[in-house]
Amino acid sequence: MKPTVVLALSFLLPLLAFFTNIPLAFSDDVEQVVDIYGNPIYPGFSYYIIPALRGPGGGGLKLAQTGNSECSLTILQDYSEVFRGLPVQFTIPGISPGIIFTGTELEIEFVEKPWCAKSSKWSLFIDVSIGKACLGIGGAEGHPGQSTYDGKFHIKKYIFGYKLVFCLDATKACLDIGRFDAKNGEEGRRLNTTQDEAFDIVFVPAFKADKVIKSVA
Repeated sequence: MKPTVVLALSFLLPLLAFFTNIPLAFSDDVEQVVDIYGNPIYPGFSYYIIPALRGPGGGGLKLAQTGNSECSLTILQDYSEVFRGLPVQFTIPGISPGIIFTGTELEIEFVEKPWCAKSSKWSLFIDVSIGKACLGIGGAEGHPGQSTYDGKFHIKKYIFGYKLVFCLDATKACLDIGRFDAKNGEEGRRLNTTQDEAFDIVFVPAFKADKVIKSVA
């Protein structure tokens, strides 16, 4: 077995052990997911993901180069609360257009992707240099020497807004999406699977984002 595979498994197995203790059925009441204006969010529309509480918690999402990558493929949250970030779109696999409820199985991708990326679809990769499972784009080709895992996301109600939950395609095991301060000069917080506090978020329609950012600046 290759050393990189052994390292990846050493980081993944504890996650899977935790995953298996989580009920597959969500106990929360199912309800339609809404944006900050109270309007339902829909597949194919563009949204910014920002913190539920504005201020020191930072701003929207962006892509950055990490490790030995020559392309911006790792998902980070910017430190600046006035940064709206990159817009995303949601897809319900096999269904179009569909309605997004809490617990609906989703794929997430950025509206635009770097020229050097094969895809803007979100996935999980094991960053062996820091020992964490982080979110990125670009598939296996974009993360050479590191293990990548496909999966689906769910949106669930959280403290002040919502949280994202990632479920592995292979096992259907799930874990919350959190964030942590990045290393090596990275300007932002990486998104990662976590057993601790989840990232409390809301959704802003892309065409109304300028108004929202200006009103809180």
